[in-house]
Amino acid sequence: MNKAGSISLAAIVPVFNEAQLLPEKLSDLRALNTDELIFIDGGSTDGTQRLLDASGVPWFKGAKGRAAQMNLGAAACKSNILLFIHIDTKLDESNISAIKSAMKQPEKVGGRFDVRLSGRHPAYRIISWFMNMRSRLTKISTGDQALFVRRAVFEQMGGFADLPLMEDIEFSTRLKGEGSIACLRQTVTISSRRWQQHGIIHTILLMWKLRVLYWLGIPVDKLAVMYRDAR
Repeated sequence: MNKAGSISLAAIVPVFNEAQLLPEKLSDLRALNTDELIFIDGGSTDGTQRLLDASGVPWFKGAKGRAAQMNLGAAACKSNILLFIHIDTKLDESNISAIKSAMKQPEKVGGRFDVRLSGRHPAYRIISWFMNMRSRLTKISTGDQALFVRRAVFEQMGGFADLPLMEDIEFSTRLKGEGSIACLRQTVTISSRRWQQHGIIHTILLMWKLRVLYWLGIPVDKLAVMYRDAR
């Protein structure tokens, strides 16, 4: 453990069947020089676990589902700042420095980054702008914005709710009730692969449809089925 008052940071990465992306992701994450780096696998069957074994990076098997996987990762590490990184989100060392700088402010309970979608299509710049503005105005974030939070606050909140979808929205909604949120203007890069695979318009409409239905109180289990069937 670090000395009292110092900042230590753990990067927690939930994965499921990501053997194709994992070698590059391992290299990127190691370069961040975080105090801890932990992967949580949700039962991959494509060779992801074999790659994790060979990497020497600490990893654990957990139940499938980002919420459960991220909670397990938080319990398995010791750092006082928890950073949750989706496999499609790319950070660099400057992002880590920005987190540590922000969390020196005692009123900050957690935060997130602005995003930039990869790819050259002009629509990706527009999507990124709207994502950033929505998040900045509401203080509510999605998991691909690299959510970070003080361990003490995370534990007090009981971690992520056991939801099959929208666990990031639910968590960040509760988090802003705990104190000030660091809405960092520095960007992280999100892979545009899901927009490329399923179409830009289709993906946008699906995401907004699910979010609106969530705010209207439709059970998350039903939303998860809709999300699965639409992809």
